[in-house]
Amino acid sequence: MCQARQRVYQTVNSQMVQAYWHIGRLIVEDEQQGQQRAAYGKQQLQQLSEHLTREFGKGFDARNLRNMRAFYLTFPNWNAVRTELSWTHYRVLLRLENTHARDWYMQETLEQNWSARALERQIGVLYYERLLASQDRAAVEQEAQAKTTELRVRPEDYLRDPYVLDFLNLPSQTFLESELEQGLIDNLQQFLLELGKGFAFVARQQRISTDDQDFYIDLVFYNFKLKCFLLIDLKLGKLTHQDVGQMDSYVRIYDRHKKGDDDNPTIGLILCSQKSETIAKYSVLADNQQLFAAKYLPYLPTEDELRLELERERQWVQQRLLKKGDDYDA
Repeated sequence: MCQARQRVYQTVNSQMVQAYWHIGRLIVEDEQQGQQRAAYGKQQLQQLSEHLTREFGKGFDARNLRNMRAFYLTFPNWNAVRTELSWTHYRVLLRLENTHARDWYMQETLEQNWSARALERQIGVLYYERLLASQDRAAVEQEAQAKTTELRVRPEDYLRDPYVLDFLNLPSQTFLESELEQGLIDNLQQFLLELGKGFAFVARQQRISTDDQDFYIDLVFYNFKLKCFLLIDLKLGKLTHQDVGQMDSYVRIYDRHKKGDDDNPTIGLILCSQKSETIAKYSVLADNQQLFAAKYLPYLPTEDELRLELERERQWVQQRLLKKGDDYDA
């Protein structure tokens, strides 16, 4: 019964998206003679709204008609429209002026099965921009153009920086690591969304043992795309050498005692409230392909604050890539 109901919903949604696209086309081509900015004022739009409402009922107010017109102008080729997405998804996507960002969000929504609300949040926290800032964009684009091989899968392509944890509703200053950890567990679904694609929760405070000592890892995830474990250590305050050394040990122990033969090397992520450029530059973080540090934000920052954060991260990534290039030339 549930499957039948879902199929009916998908059919109705597909028909609605198609109908709204055609109405947008009629407004542009028939009423505006194909012009994007024709003399088609509010009065005409209101008249059309009243006519369609009399004929077909609700859903044809002037605001929605403007969205339909924008829908057609944004997707003039019907073959580019994905009917798996709802009209609510498209109304969110229409707000994006950046074509590349819109196409990327559209594809991610399809692959990750994001709800319209999840899509709106990801756009709000600049997921696309943060992802670009954490990657070697030129290398990714160059590799994407290669005809013989698919994209090389790299851990940094699946991790973000910063992570926006506004859904925890933590106080901006005074909270404990245990409260942060509990908040992430209580909001696991939203944290998985913020964490990125392909992650599944494994354990909290997982014990790993050596011959003479036990260690406890704050959070453990598995990424089925990277085919490896992700260890997360939560830290308040500024990143230290001790934090990096501890995570390096965790990863080595986990690879020895927990990782399966068919798993890729384990990734370690230190999630801290303050990053240190010095530690990032002069520690094993600079050379180890499996160790990362990222900043978390307990509140949703302004767009300017995020831009500054992304610019700092972009400079760090460029320096890291330049160093790798120098090491390779040497």
